[in-house]
Amino acid sequence: MANALQQLIRERLDRQGWSYGDVARRGGVPRSTVHHLATTDRVVRMPQATTLEGLAKGLQLPLDTVRRAAAEACGIHVYGAPAGQEGDRTATRAADPEVDLLIASVQQLSAEDRRHVAALVESLLGRSAGPAPEK
Repeated sequence: MANALQQLIRERLDRQGWSYGDVARRGGVPRSTVHHLATTDRVVRMPQATTLEGLAKGLQLPLDTVRRAAAEACGIHVYGAPAGQEGDRTATRAADPEVDLLIASVQQLSAEDRRHVAALVESLLGRSAGPAPEK
């Protein structure tokens, strides 16, 4: 089964009748990069911001749409709905990829490590650090 980024690229190419080269030229990214992202089953790490920007431009899609698909392809769940109505996945929102990545990364920690992170965040926010609630 294709990952979210593969599906997004394939749908767009099929719908518009574009090639990898067409997307690459429009987006200013190498054709090999577009091909790699369109054919790799598991994206090991999040593509560079400039790559995502070029891919979005080349596909003529909102950056947030491409960023979310790339994150899902990497196994990162991105929280929060795009701006607009809940469930409207084509609308864009002001996204902070660092926040999305932090949230997804924290999920992978042990319960004890999450408590340490929660205490650190509480400390950084100037709040009294108490034990994190158990789930």
